[in-house]
Amino acid sequence: MADRYSFSLTTFSPSADRYAYSCLYTNHADAILTRIRTEYALNAVNQGITALGIKATNGIVLATEKKSSSPLADQSSVDKISIINPNIGAVYSGMGPDYRVLVDRARKVSHTGYKRIYNEYPPTRILVQDVARVMQEATQSAGVRPYGVSMLIAGWDEGIEPEGKEEKPTEGEKTSSSKKTGGILKGGPMLYQVDPTGSFFPWKATAIGKSATKAKTFLEKRYSEELELEDAIHIALLTLKDNIEGEMNGDSIEIGIVGPPADHLLGIEGVEGATGPRFRKLTPQEIEDYLTSL
Repeated sequence: MADRYSFSLTTFSPSADRYAYSCLYTNHADAILTRIRTEYALNAVNQGITALGIKATNGIVLATEKKSSSPLADQSSVDKISIINPNIGAVYSGMGPDYRVLVDRARKVSHTGYKRIYNEYPPTRILVQDVARVMQEATQSAGVRPYGVSMLIAGWDEGIEPEGKEEKPTEGEKTSSSKKTGGILKGGPMLYQVDPTGSFFPWKATAIGKSATKAKTFLEKRYSEELELEDAIHIALLTLKDNIEGEMNGDSIEIGIVGPPADHLLGIEGVEGATGPRFRKLTPQEIEDYLTSL
């Protein structure tokens, strides 16, 4: 009789939904129910408000609609784009409470765990991997459900050229081999998507939410490798305009950008080497100005 029971949450069964409730006490029940819960989490994302990200040559744009559950709600209190650290931000589609838990986790890693050891904020990929690990563990742990949210995480990584990379010698100049090895690949703007399953992907441009397919089709027609940040903001607004209902204004749209250091937001002066944050949220007035220029 013992072989009819299993407490494994990681055993895959191809029998899927139709046997889920008829075999609650069989050896595949836990795996099947876990798969169903993961599908519910993905459905929560697919029914969520559309959000998108576009990578430019000199930055990244995150954009989404700010939609409250009641016209009486204070729109200024609705935030869908969050600052994780001075160089990284995120937007989501799906369940807001789940998103806030993950953002708190990411901030903790950025400002305490990683920074305490290395005295710098984590690269975007390291932060994304940590968030993805937390989301993946929720799909195979007893007593918890998968996170019903997908996130777009954008950041700017500071880096250097790989060691050993040398300038080409001029004609007639004697060359010598370098003994340097290793090095860190140069940084720049990074855009990732993290799903409820714990999967994460780098993107040039993408969208999540209920109109994701339509938005991606629009982005495929408009995207170019040579996009500048200003052009990416305009494309983001045009994509939202094509996929949302209702009026677009500075209060109904939220935009975050990764760009040049915003030294005016630094808050200190005269500190050598200090630079402002690269990630910031546009003000309603700035969004209105961009909408006027469409």
